[in-house]
Amino acid sequence: MGQAVHTQDAPQAIGPYSQAVISGGMVYTSGQIPLDPVSGAVVDGGIREQTAQALDNLKAVLAAAGSGLNHVVKTTCFLTDMNHFQEFNAVYANYFPGKPARSCVAVRQLPKGVLVEVEAIVEVSAER
Repeated sequence: MGQAVHTQDAPQAIGPYSQAVISGGMVYTSGQIPLDPVSGAVVDGGIREQTAQALDNLKAVLAAAGSGLNHVVKTTCFLTDMNHFQEFNAVYANYFPGKPARSCVAVRQLPKGVLVEVEAIVEVSAER
């Protein structure tokens, strides 16, 4: 199966899954939603604040896996409303200046009623 990744710096899994798994030199993350890692609550604010928190959570999981955002190969992004696409992109661009491959899809609903979820496929850092 690979090596499960766990960190207290990102929200704990709310189901029977790992925050990420390392396998074959790659990190496969579970979707990260905008939960505060300490309280477990959805962060206050709209799509901008929720996007930033989801990406901060992703960054924390990748750090625990010995990698980082600069090693992301592909993301899959889920939005509950494509009217948020421009605001989502404005925040996302600050985290990924290298522009990894990406899919962004609209979904009907996400866990805990959040507006955004992001998962990634990432190379394990050479520094690991």
